[in-house]
Amino acid sequence: MSVSSVKKPKKMYFRFMGKSYRISDTIIGYTFLLPALILGIIFIIMPIVISLAYAFTDANLLKLNQVNFVGLKNFEFLISDETLWQAFKNTMEFVIKVVPLQLLTALGLALLVNKKMKGNTFFRWAFFAPVMLSLAVTSMLWINLLNEQDGLINAILTMMGLPKEKFLGDPKMAMDLIVLISAWQGAGYQMLIFLSGLKNIPKEMYEAASIDGANKRQQFFRITLPSIRPTFSFVLITMLIGAFRLITQPMIMTQGGPINKTLTMSYYIYQQGITYRDVGYSSAIALVYTIFMATIALTLRKITEKDNTV
Repeated sequence: MSVSSVKKPKKMYFRFMGKSYRISDTIIGYTFLLPALILGIIFIIMPIVISLAYAFTDANLLKLNQVNFVGLKNFEFLISDETLWQAFKNTMEFVIKVVPLQLLTALGLALLVNKKMKGNTFFRWAFFAPVMLSLAVTSMLWINLLNEQDGLINAILTMMGLPKEKFLGDPKMAMDLIVLISAWQGAGYQMLIFLSGLKNIPKEMYEAASIDGANKRQQFFRITLPSIRPTFSFVLITMLIGAFRLITQPMIMTQGGPINKTLTMSYYIYQQGITYRDVGYSSAIALVYTIFMATIALTLRKITEKDNTV
């Protein structure tokens, strides 16, 4: 019997959305995917589903075996909750202040380290170094620096003959300080993203612009910014989402004070669910706030995608 006469096993295929897939390859692919899929279901999908269900109940963290359905009661109370609206106002203030500040700082640092100069590598590491520190460590560091009694900054002010400042204890100053600290720590990460976008711009474009008589300012607005527009959009959206989720700095540095001036939405959700054990109300706030953030992010993404295609 010749080799050619031996029948080869028939390969099994299936069609999905107009494309053919080999069953054996699909099984192997999903086998590799299975561990991540299981973890995603356990730690992402299930908590979302449970939180969504709890939003319509009076669930208490200490009495999860005595959960009663309350319908829209949590959402009705949410509308009249003055502390919640204060937290929302504080969060919006933080977002409006930190996003442009951090965005411009990151872009400026990227433009600086993108130039050929001595010590360039050192400056890249120096600007990125705060990102490698955890938010908790950074917050504790700034608490010590800004301490009203024996902080380093107040010690310097005293040596200069100036009065001590309350800093984090001042309602007018606390949120602005958190904005500055957050922008300082996060700008290094966005700097690297901008830097990767700047590296992809062909040098020939700048050379041609120089020959045509364009100065540095004109090159920036006519070449640099249009070329990194997709990168700019990505950084803007991720930064916006991160700003809406602010919790660590106010939790550690001010505990939401003074007089709730640094209380944010994420921190308020944590307080309701963990401190006060009101899981039902906390889940209701989280649901509404998530829808709000998703709407903002998707709207901004549509706008930036439309701009990128122009």
